[in-house]
Amino acid sequence: MFLIDRLQNFVSGLGTAKDKRVGTAFVFQPIDPQQLVAMHRSDWMARKVVDIIPDDMTREWREWKADEEIVEAIEKVERAPQINIQAKVNEALQLARLRGGSVIVLGVDSGRPEDELILERVTKGALKYVHVLGRDQVSYTDINRDITSPYYGEPIMWEFTSNGGQMVRIHPSRVIRFIGAPILDKSTSVDEIWGDSILQVVYDAIQNAASSQEHTASLIPEAKTDVLYVPNLSEYLKNPTTTQQLTDRFTYANTLKSMFNMLLLEGNGGDGENAKGERWEQKTIQFGQFPELLRQFMTVAAGSADIPLVRFLQDAPSGLGSNGETTIKNYYDGIGAGQRNKLSPALWRFDECAIRSATGSRDPAIYYEWSPLYSQTEKERAEVFKLYADGARQLVGSGTGQEIIVRDAVSKALISRIEEDGNLPGLAAAVDEFGEIGEQEPSEEELAAAAAAQAANTNNVTRMQAAANDAAPRTLYVRRDVINRAEIVRWATEQGFTDIVPDLHVTIAYSRQMVDWFKVGTSWAERLEIGAGGPRQMDGFGDDGKYKVLLITAPELVWRHREIIENGASWDHPEYQPHISIQIGGDVDLSEVEPYQGKIVLGPEIFEELRED
Repeated sequence: MFLIDRLQNFVSGLGTAKDKRVGTAFVFQPIDPQQLVAMHRSDWMARKVVDIIPDDMTREWREWKADEEIVEAIEKVERAPQINIQAKVNEALQLARLRGGSVIVLGVDSGRPEDELILERVTKGALKYVHVLGRDQVSYTDINRDITSPYYGEPIMWEFTSNGGQMVRIHPSRVIRFIGAPILDKSTSVDEIWGDSILQVVYDAIQNAASSQEHTASLIPEAKTDVLYVPNLSEYLKNPTTTQQLTDRFTYANTLKSMFNMLLLEGNGGDGENAKGERWEQKTIQFGQFPELLRQFMTVAAGSADIPLVRFLQDAPSGLGSNGETTIKNYYDGIGAGQRNKLSPALWRFDECAIRSATGSRDPAIYYEWSPLYSQTEKERAEVFKLYADGARQLVGSGTGQEIIVRDAVSKALISRIEEDGNLPGLAAAVDEFGEIGEQEPSEEELAAAAAAQAANTNNVTRMQAAANDAAPRTLYVRRDVINRAEIVRWATEQGFTDIVPDLHVTIAYSRQMVDWFKVGTSWAERLEIGAGGPRQMDGFGDDGKYKVLLITAPELVWRHREIIENGASWDHPEYQPHISIQIGGDVDLSEVEPYQGKIVLGPEIFEELRED
């Protein structure tokens, strides 16, 4: 008795012999190594699939945490020309993704290459070189099957043939192995030491994307084709003389068309049944849907490689609220996880050798952290600095004995954090030299001013708390009106806009969810000026692109929007993209519009309840 674990329907044929999918099965067909190399060298998509993730994993590298002198010594070892570990790891990762595996050989002056490397015997200056080898450049003896050995699953000995045919044997403790796409079931692998090329699983997606581009390009010469209807054409083609006459006839006609932009044909010029003689038509190919189709193929290719399209093409997606920021941050989170979970364990042997080679010993307090891939702007760093400072004030209180944490402890932690973030380099040294403000005795005038400020602040907080307690949650619409409207209207008129929105503004929040306005608070900047230049783009928004909007970049607006959302407001779109609506409706071709590049001055925030109109 056979049990079939799938859905069957004998009426429709689903799951039976009549179902075409029944004969479908996955078959593993390894790609020839020469084909893999050819793909990487000749196809830009294959090269990106192999190179992008290693580039991102090693781009910002890492930061060592120790005394300044020790950090400089370790980094000096890492950057030495014969070591250059950042570039070597990048090369090894790319080679592993291309061919399924690679190794890094550690040249440590401690024992012979075939001897096990005892880390405790590594002395200062012992790390001499680091070499990257592909899987085809090395071989190995038997695989270690001793389950009690720390080298279980690794080769008992690596082998390399040097110049002159001399065989060099290297112990696995001196080798770092990288693999491409892991093979989970080792019993099905011909070579269980290595993995598959990453191109093995994305081959079809890349081939389809490349074919779609090539086929589209081949249609461009055929985008416009002339079609001529010639009565009794078959009679002309019966003998060489009339055939040549017909060829010469249309050669001259095409020449006249090229020279004088006219086409001479024999006939009465009629249409349909009234047409007599020769007729001319022009067939054109419409490419309107081709860009979207090509982008879908590209999306599949990028997705198969676990690379977001915005990173794969280095092009932000178009459309309101689709700047790809969330996608790229999620991608960077994945890269960070790979650094911690895969790259750090692989580099452990090198790190132990590098620390001992730099310092002569192994201090367990020395460690490193991977540098963040998402770099903050100066404005973002200033905002973070402000948050730290405000949080520190809350922890130490106002000096009235209500401190949560001792002031000195908060001060020390805050100084350390500020220096690590790079906001005020040299702050700790300056504090050691000049002391902290808290160590200086305040004057009588300062004490009196502080007491007055505390009393005023207490009264103000009491009034605000009372108002907040009495305030009922409401829907919320927050905007900033454009102050320099005349400049933008002048630009819009020159670009062909005729029905310009009378109240140019930027929407910051549009919450259908009830929210406490007093929790939302107000922005720190009453007047906001966005400098000239920077990314600007025209786009259509709403049904059928009804709203013609100018997309702008303004981190202050993005932060303020996030702050409002974090305080309970809702937002109807997946992401927030600051913009100014220029015109509603109309037939303006946005592809012909040059975006406004001047400065934009915005007024204070205006709070209102939602208006459905």
